[in-house]
Amino acid sequence: MHDGTPTRRTVPPGTAAHPVPPDTGAGGPAGSDAEISLDLSRHTTLGLGGRASRLVTATHQHELVEMTRATPGDVFLLAGGSNVVIADSGVDATVVLIRTTGISVARDDGRALVTVEAGHPWDEVVAFCVAEGLSGLECLSGVPGSAGATPIQNVGAYGQEVAETIHSVRVLDRQRDVVVDLVPADCGFAYRTSIFKYNDRYVVLAVTFDLERSPLSAPVRYAELARSLGVTPGERVPLARAREAVLALRARKGMVLDPNDPDTRSAGSFFTNPVLSAEEFAALVERAGTTPAHWPEPDGRMKVSAAWLIEHAGFGKGYSGEHPGVAISSKHTLALTNRDTGTTAALLGLAREIRDGVLRKFGVRLYPEPVLVGCSL
Repeated sequence: MHDGTPTRRTVPPGTAAHPVPPDTGAGGPAGSDAEISLDLSRHTTLGLGGRASRLVTATHQHELVEMTRATPGDVFLLAGGSNVVIADSGVDATVVLIRTTGISVARDDGRALVTVEAGHPWDEVVAFCVAEGLSGLECLSGVPGSAGATPIQNVGAYGQEVAETIHSVRVLDRQRDVVVDLVPADCGFAYRTSIFKYNDRYVVLAVTFDLERSPLSAPVRYAELARSLGVTPGERVPLARAREAVLALRARKGMVLDPNDPDTRSAGSFFTNPVLSAEEFAALVERAGTTPAHWPEPDGRMKVSAAWLIEHAGFGKGYSGEHPGVAISSKHTLALTNRDTGTTAALLGLAREIRDGVLRKFGVRLYPEPVLVGCSL
């Protein structure tokens, strides 16, 4: 976490600097109960989780600010529900469903500042940028969830990471009760994390991305994607071609939401790839008797494929063990899926078995990528 004085601009909601979209009345008065189910499983891609004590919906940025300010006690913010595991017992708090939408573009000097409301579906953002000739997010096609979740998780895939293009994150700082813009240096971005993750101080309201105006993708970094495109890593390809290739790769792994495909009923990759020191990596190679799939980090550490560790610890695609209603995806070892009849308890039981099995086999501990709400490993 950044421990110096943050570089930020303090602005009240609805100022000229940051106009809040007008209230059309679609969401009802701020703080009102939404006329939708309290069953949180209906609001997650896993289809798991119990009930909320109370549930409200924010459809405009000012509603999100007002609802958060007006809610006594605990509040749980839920947008796309794609990177969260909620306990079977539910959430004993007010749940605010973030359904704010909107995209705006500014600047015209070869670059563009694209500001997106927190609740806007992420893949729609990527599709918009590709269609508008804005380069830098195309390899994040098909990632489920909302735009506001991307800085929280520092979402990344196929060689791109949102931290590389984020210009600022607009948040409600609940501690100071002000709306502020945080620049990347203040966001504590690291591999699949930020100061926003596991921290209820900030409510993400909108995200601004700084993108290149270009018909070509950013240089292709990811070897698998480069092979799929038939190019050498470092080359650039038309934006639409990059997006199509990424969507095809993700679909083959069950990572593009499809109601007819049970392998997509997941929270995405359940475990992060462990990042090991040179000494830890050497010990892993010796213990494994071979060199696992890995990627060198700029600081000399090695990022190791969690999928490789899981598979070589004896947990193959489709594995369920003694955990009814859940299983490893039949397409992608890192995804744990709900096969319609699962429970969060069963899913976490499977996750523990995998985590402990990898630890016994390789001496490497895996950590969950999704946020666990009311439950733990």
